[in-house]
Amino acid sequence: MKIIVIGTGYVGLPHAAVLSEYGHEVHAYDIDATRIAAYQSGDADSIERYVNEPGLADIVAENLGRYLFFTTDINGIVEGTDVFFLCINTPPNRDGSTDMSYYLDAIHHLGGLLGQRQNQQRVVLVNKSTVPIGTARLLESVMREHGVENFGVASNPEFLAQGNAVEGSRRPDRIVIGADTAEDMQILRRLYSQFVNHVRIRYLETTPETAEAIKYVSNTLLLTYISFWNGVGARLAEAMPNIRMEDLKVGVTADARISTWGSYVSNGAGGSCFGKDIQSLIYQLNRAGRKTDILQAVYNINEYQKTYLIDRAIHEAHFNFNQKTVAVLGLSFKKRTNDMRDSAALGVVGALLSRGVRAIRAYDPLAMDEARRSWFNPDKNHLFERISYHETAVEAIDGTDALYISTDWEEFRGLARTIQATARPPYLVMDGRRMLPDFDMLVSAGYDYLPVGGPLLHGWPASDAPYRENGSTAAPIAELRHVPA
Repeated sequence: MKIIVIGTGYVGLPHAAVLSEYGHEVHAYDIDATRIAAYQSGDADSIERYVNEPGLADIVAENLGRYLFFTTDINGIVEGTDVFFLCINTPPNRDGSTDMSYYLDAIHHLGGLLGQRQNQQRVVLVNKSTVPIGTARLLESVMREHGVENFGVASNPEFLAQGNAVEGSRRPDRIVIGADTAEDMQILRRLYSQFVNHVRIRYLETTPETAEAIKYVSNTLLLTYISFWNGVGARLAEAMPNIRMEDLKVGVTADARISTWGSYVSNGAGGSCFGKDIQSLIYQLNRAGRKTDILQAVYNINEYQKTYLIDRAIHEAHFNFNQKTVAVLGLSFKKRTNDMRDSAALGVVGALLSRGVRAIRAYDPLAMDEARRSWFNPDKNHLFERISYHETAVEAIDGTDALYISTDWEEFRGLARTIQATARPPYLVMDGRRMLPDFDMLVSAGYDYLPVGGPLLHGWPASDAPYRENGSTAAPIAELRHVPA
């Protein structure tokens, strides 16, 4: 089949690449000429600057020029196309609604082209990225406005987890197709023929509106799991004596009715989907006159969690951030990606700067270029001049008074010895991902350890640390609670 994918970001590029693996003729279109040139080069470093997903650059290079093509000119390739996938950026507005300006520009341009095509074979226009419920009808209306004939509209939401987008595209847990006619269903069934009647993959055909709603409800429920464990499980283990967080999770999720997913605790969920989607769903339901108390609570808990450890450091460890130097390890919103959109690290850095730190020493295995682009421009905020960028965790920790672990990169699990070799106590380690299984080594050497989902552990032996506003009482090693990875 001939397919055009409009938009080549974190959704569009993996989708286009994997479809080309199955032998479809895939044309990936974007208005960003620099981005398209990077993809056309086939060079892994150039591709990964825009979308860094394990294995993705290899698929692009392998299929480039055979089944996969990139272009900034869609005008000459619309003829004979079977399916258009719309993978267009739909960022949030300040009021929580979805900014549809990029989407509308794209579909009006596409409608004008399709209205003039010579080949009147059936074509299906598919919303792939997350759009408000009812957008398929908007797409249909715009096509009719431009006089497009013999077309169908559909919703086929993506459920990819960043850092695992290639595997998720090759082996999805579900394919959801929302379309109106049997003819359009058949076209998309042919496109996804390898997944139809699969023994493991659920293939669901429904209405466009239901498909659109499935994406919103799925992401909102996932964020609810995360916020529940952060807002209840973590708070219990932080506030009540002798509660072991990992044992709490095992005991609760032993019930088959309760999902194990999301039972970890962290400094909040980031990325381009969860926060944006729950805000959009709140906005849509409010517009329909429905209350959204539970959704608002979930959103608020997750947002607060991103800077919660900073507040705990001030109130529990009596740490005074003013004129201190802090290392921030992990800038992407999760491991295995360079995507910093809505990352917890953004909130951490903002909170640290607002509390008067002298300097922030930042490190991330993949997101350093993205961080420089986000923060380098001093005209945006002169406080960003206080951020420096480092090539290793050791380099970032050197010369600091405290450390904040914000992303769950595996290399951070072995940091205890690195911290001891690089920074001397008094020193505060804030662990937003519970990444240090050998934290007791640090505490016994005099370092303070403050994990999400656990109590503050003062270094032993105790001393009146000069970074504290008040002295603190040390906890004997026998009282340390094990926090397994």
